[in-house]
Amino acid sequence: MNLPLNVDFSGKVVVVTGAGGVLCGDMAKAFAQAGAKVAALDLNEEAVKKLAEDCKAQGWTCEGYKANVLEPEALEAVHQQVLKDLGPCDILVNGAGGNNPRATTDNEYQHEWSEGKKGFFDLDAGGVDFVFKLNFQGTLLPTQAFAKDMVERKSGCILNISSMNAYIPLTKIPAYSGAKAAISNFTQWLATHFAKSGIRCNAIAPGFLVSKQNRKLLFNDDGTPTARSAKILNGTPMGRFVDSEELLGGVFFLCDDRAASAITGVVLPIDAGFAAYSGV
Repeated sequence: MNLPLNVDFSGKVVVVTGAGGVLCGDMAKAFAQAGAKVAALDLNEEAVKKLAEDCKAQGWTCEGYKANVLEPEALEAVHQQVLKDLGPCDILVNGAGGNNPRATTDNEYQHEWSEGKKGFFDLDAGGVDFVFKLNFQGTLLPTQAFAKDMVERKSGCILNISSMNAYIPLTKIPAYSGAKAAISNFTQWLATHFAKSGIRCNAIAPGFLVSKQNRKLLFNDDGTPTARSAKILNGTPMGRFVDSEELLGGVFFLCDDRAASAITGVVLPIDAGFAAYSGV
């Protein structure tokens, strides 16, 4: 991987949740390549074990752990194992999150609803609850587990993953948009709460990326862009999707104690200009 910044994270223990996915998997690899000792956490144990094997084959330090970010006891067990294997956490990347079809509507506007489509009044309460738990509690609980190390040593960095949805909600995904807005708010809360404990907390807000979770929303089965995909690109000044590796510059910058020593409580958009465009 061609790293965007020459930052040396040697000696740092970096914990990345959601590392079984593309975005956070790339972050975990990048930190390992930059010299960090990486703990890759995900519910998909096979994915993070494979990630760790790939990193070790390159001569980097990475261990994969199965972890459910919604189970405090399981997280604490993983925390203890990371302490044993790698040492106390210096940097925590809260990358676990996502949406759920049960919390998504088929139509953008109520007047477009027709029989057989899932509209606002058909949203499943359990699905909405799951999305909020996965994103918000899935950030809060790992922070409770791993930020203890930072408090004890009066230093550390927490990086959360927000979204452009947090600024202006997208149609069809009310629960995910609301949950990511909560992440931005929680980032500011944590930054204030830990300000005198030597811990910085920031977030990135990725723009539109193509991932396993949203590929079917953005592309038809034949590979052509969907109507929704066309709307996104028309509303993005750079006219393209963001690549996962393009997040790494912002991630490295915010997690570098020298470069961002006075930066805490910010949410950095990495969105190809989406937030800057009014549509006119």
